[in-house]
Amino acid sequence: MPQDPAAPSAARRLRALPGVLLTVLLGALVLGLSPAAQADGPDAPEDPVRLVIATAGLGWEDISAESTPNLQCVADRSGAGAMNTTSTSVVSTQRQGMETLHTGYRGLAEKAPRTAGIPAPPTDQWQRLGVGTAAIDASADARAAGPEISDALTAGDIVQVDAGSLPDHDDPGRAQAVAALDQRVGAVLDAAGGCEAEELPRTLLISVAATDPADPDEMERTGAVASRSVGLQVALDSAFPGQALTSGATKQNGVVVLTDVLPTILDSYDATADGLVPGQPFRGTAHDDPQQLAVDRSQAAAQVDAATVPALGSWLALGVIGIVLSLVPQFARRPRVAAVGRALAAIAPLALPVGLFASIVPWWRADDPALALTGVVWGGCALLSLIALAGPWRRHRLGPLGICAALVAVLILGESAMGSRFQLSSPLGAQPISGGRFYGLSNHLFGMVLAAALMALLCLFTVVRRPRARVVWTLVVGVLVAGVCVAPSMGADFGSMLATIPAFGLLALLVSGIRPRAWHVLALGVGGAVAVLGVSFLDWLRPPEQRTHLGRFIDELLSGELVSVVVRKLAQNIAMTTGYWALAVVMVLALAASIAILMPRRLRWTRLATLDAQHPASYAVRVALVVGAWVGYAVNDTGPVLVAAILGIWLAHLPAALPAPRPSGAGDAVSAPASPR
Repeated sequence: MPQDPAAPSAARRLRALPGVLLTVLLGALVLGLSPAAQADGPDAPEDPVRLVIATAGLGWEDISAESTPNLQCVADRSGAGAMNTTSTSVVSTQRQGMETLHTGYRGLAEKAPRTAGIPAPPTDQWQRLGVGTAAIDASADARAAGPEISDALTAGDIVQVDAGSLPDHDDPGRAQAVAALDQRVGAVLDAAGGCEAEELPRTLLISVAATDPADPDEMERTGAVASRSVGLQVALDSAFPGQALTSGATKQNGVVVLTDVLPTILDSYDATADGLVPGQPFRGTAHDDPQQLAVDRSQAAAQVDAATVPALGSWLALGVIGIVLSLVPQFARRPRVAAVGRALAAIAPLALPVGLFASIVPWWRADDPALALTGVVWGGCALLSLIALAGPWRRHRLGPLGICAALVAVLILGESAMGSRFQLSSPLGAQPISGGRFYGLSNHLFGMVLAAALMALLCLFTVVRRPRARVVWTLVVGVLVAGVCVAPSMGADFGSMLATIPAFGLLALLVSGIRPRAWHVLALGVGGAVAVLGVSFLDWLRPPEQRTHLGRFIDELLSGELVSVVVRKLAQNIAMTTGYWALAVVMVLALAASIAILMPRRLRWTRLATLDAQHPASYAVRVALVVGAWVGYAVNDTGPVLVAAILGIWLAHLPAALPAPRPSGAGDAVSAPASPR
């Protein structure tokens, strides 16, 4: 491996590495004490939930004062939220949703795989309320069920009313079905005292699923991503009039999850669940127009997938052109053409952070959302490209590339540091329909950050030659990445610390001139584990509704569920790798690329070998990249998307970093390493 030849006192300097790792840990702990991503809402309401009206297929686009006056009445006197009812692996039907109301777990327990973490047989948690319960079917004739509803409420029971479901959006009878549902809801409210009555008991109106198919067995399957084809549903809670609903599970205003309903009911009775249910109670947050916010959340979530391909793809196509111009010798040997190719390849990944911030502009309200989102992406990318290509760093060959990489990392980290306020339903951001993460740094975003940060360091090391300075820069960048990624109020990403400290710690050793030994690697791994466990413990000390999944990991650890959690995450990782052929192909390519970039001489990749000869630190950066990528793959439940994100960034940026090919007829010998200045 090429190394910087002069590092006489590197060993002494690197003795401070354990202290630096401790500093990283302490910094992360301080960040972990900062406020949560969601501002604390008002105190929990004192009134217990008495009436739960359940339906299926009801979206916010269905509610209006003209066509659904009863639903609009409930919305006007309630807190409003757009609700996720599904996940990346499960499409919920109405019968699943109804079970979720009672168990707190997504899906049918009897059909769930063992790795899903759903207890079987299911436990009806309503039995812990200390009051009577009544389940009333009003889907056919709500007027006839009125006396039964009234009697149950008078008796002090908590009443669940099945108000029926709606057909699919393309069904010609949907409008009529919506009107009929509105009438049934009105009849239920009349039996409870009337929608506008002050004495109306605390009421939840919940659309428990996006669909109620004739053959639910066909729909209720795992492994597909069909959940992205369904919409967010309506959630209303009369305890929070005029406010936007949120919860500790989403930490996003105007968005809640179906699994939050049971904790909301239990919390209203000061009861606790039997076991660790995933949801958190509804809370209200102030908003000028909570219903419009719920509509915006729903529309953006429904349209973002179709709009993402043209919006990001049109800009990323510039990168494809740049890669061709940078790699094909006939083009790369022409200085002006090669310069254009390097520029295009460098700016292509800028579409990723711009897409993350795209929700700053309400593009989903446009007549053509895809065109509007494309305009937002191109406008933001053009501005960032101007910064990268026109600054004083343009005088250095790798200056624009380094700035582009730094912008990608800094902007993604910045979005998480600001509380994940912009990424919801943005391209490559959190997608509420999928039911994955709603805040913080997802695995694919961490992959982009790691790849971009290391590429920025590679470019920086071409001008920063002293080993001490390189070590300092490595540790500074590593501390920044680790702190933002793991802080509960920011990235809240458990697996990132386990990959960040080994990657940047190893890079610090390599650029210092020290040959890493087994105890170095072990110390870095232990340091990452200690850091993330420390932050998780601090997060666990906060109130349950403020905790992230970092703190909930401690709950799982204390409850003895650690093994099942690890098995479940490993199973999801393997299933994702083997279950999608396109992703499996990407993983094979990533493995091949990881091997190739570490042996350029043997593979006669002359230009990469020349880069190592001119700038030996580039090899150290690639070693750290490969280690970070595959450690990240191993410790995350969606490791394949992390590796794919790293591969995408470096596929564009590495060709832009390569030296020009030798003139035709020149030998393949690689010059000796340049001495650092």
